[in-house]
Amino acid sequence: MIDKTQNRLYTLKRPVIFAHRGASAYAPENTLAAFELAIKQNTPAVELDVMLTKDQKVVVFHDLSIERVTGIKGNIRQMTLAEVKKLDVGSYFDSAFEGERIPTLEEVFDFIRDKLLINIELKNYLTPFDPLPELVASLVEKWQLQASVFFSSFNPIALIRIKRQLPQVPIALLAPEGKLGWPARSRLGELCRYQAIHPHYSDVNAKFIALHHRKGHLINAYTVNNVSTMRLLFDLGVDGVFTDDPPLAQTLLNTLHYPGERKNDSS
Repeated sequence: MIDKTQNRLYTLKRPVIFAHRGASAYAPENTLAAFELAIKQNTPAVELDVMLTKDQKVVVFHDLSIERVTGIKGNIRQMTLAEVKKLDVGSYFDSAFEGERIPTLEEVFDFIRDKLLINIELKNYLTPFDPLPELVASLVEKWQLQASVFFSSFNPIALIRIKRQLPQVPIALLAPEGKLGWPARSRLGELCRYQAIHPHYSDVNAKFIALHHRKGHLINAYTVNNVSTMRLLFDLGVDGVFTDDPPLAQTLLNTLHYPGERKNDSS
């Protein structure tokens, strides 16, 4: 049983704005620079991605391939942490970020501490039985961040495994866009007993929100960078949005008025 007073997913004022991979419209994604900027922008929450290196270290990175952000061919899972740490993942974004490195999850925990709610996406999609969930759970326990994190994944197996390790921490099932995401958005997806569902914004409507709110599920939509889409989602009553541009979302939210304000127990 989740104690909703003991995790910031429930206690933050909703809708929650999540800085997607940090403030990734302004700094290289999934780097300490992007997370630092999210804090400076007064964003209440961040989303980040984790996977394992060849020597089983948990790093914060999105792609299996390093080519998109380094220009070098390679695969994170085939590299040791020492090799990963040599990569420059800032220059592709802007020369001002030259030398920015891929952080370990522990480095991110040390940097953020409990300043923000952290949504950790488990990215072991090609290796669903690797020890990523257990290693991440151990780091959360080490840093005593059970009240400031929750987990998401497109892989229900990873969610079930990490829930066994940390039953008090919420989990969220990610749903692919469109027809591909139908199983996750249906009762089939509920078999992993999640507390939140993360659909693509195009799959969110009033019926979907009413259905999941009746079941006590939070709904956080990804990835929203368009003002008109943000406005629609806020008006529909989503519990959160993932965005590369947190200041844009916050500015819009500040202009909207919800009679009586949204309550944190609405779902």
